[in-house]
Amino acid sequence: MTTRTSAKTVTFRHPFVLAALEEVLPAGDYGVETEEERIEGLSYAAFRRTSTVLRLHARSGPSHLTRALTIDPDDLDAALDRDRLTPD
Repeated sequence: MTTRTSAKTVTFRHPFVLAALEEVLPAGDYGVETEEERIEGLSYAAFRRTSTVLRLHARSGPSHLTRALTIDPDDLDAALDRDRLTPD
């Protein structure tokens, strides 16, 4: 099975919440990693998402420490939309 991983950074201008967490996360930049697996047997290359992980900043301690949270990518998109619509 062939897999691929993509990484991107998302930026929140305001504190936000995700359904997978019971806490308000601070504004800032967050790393997002998406893993996909190739769908075999097709005449063209196609992939299906198997996981999306959000890297959370450590609450205390060394700044290089992070937590990883598997999230619903639709929930992340909705949170980013809410952030864009929230006035400064």
